[in-house]
Amino acid sequence: MGSAGCVIFDLDGTLADTSGDLIAAANACFADLGQGAMLDPVADRATAFAGGRAMLGLGFRRLGLAGAALEEAVAREFPRLLAHYARDIDRHTRLYPGAVAALEDLRAQGHALGICTNKPEGLAEELLKRLGVRGLFASLIGADTLAVKKPDPEPLRAAVRDAGGAMGRALLVGDTVTDRESARAAGLPCLLVAFGPEGRAVERLAPEGLLEDYAGLGEAVRALIG
Repeated sequence: MGSAGCVIFDLDGTLADTSGDLIAAANACFADLGQGAMLDPVADRATAFAGGRAMLGLGFRRLGLAGAALEEAVAREFPRLLAHYARDIDRHTRLYPGAVAALEDLRAQGHALGICTNKPEGLAEELLKRLGVRGLFASLIGADTLAVKKPDPEPLRAAVRDAGGAMGRALLVGDTVTDRESARAAGLPCLLVAFGPEGRAVERLAPEGLLEDYAGLGEAVRALIG
């Protein structure tokens, strides 16, 4: 695989729409506290992709919390959110259309594939297994695999290294400013999806490429790393 490239993927909002299960986990926390569903699966979809703390923060602000009280509530509920999520990680989650075929095509061309996500490694491992695609990826770096997480460049470098790739022939496929900044810090080109939580608004981040759908992944990879 050394002569081919290495393509690293973010997970949430890039390979799979995980927002429904993430929001359900946050709402389960608020239900445990005797509150209603504080987050909406559609209107708050973008917040879901910002992570568990962001979802809890939004819900608690809607309940009137601020300052230290808000921070304490988020810190208290975050482990409970992860537990709720782990129990029901793939009820609503689906891979984006065409993702599996596109990944298999890249592997057939000799490219090494990896995952670099800010989801905890254990949860990412379990979700990829349940979705039936863990075997497609030679590396998996999660939020807690190293001492740092994206946008620090080291997780991305580790994902490339663990996949057997070379930094000079690697790129990151993602969906947010975090991915954009991580790729820039690592000196890699970035391909942002236009079907994630922000849609085509990610164009403002000036990525090296924009992916309209997974049918165009092979062509986009060739354009960026050959």
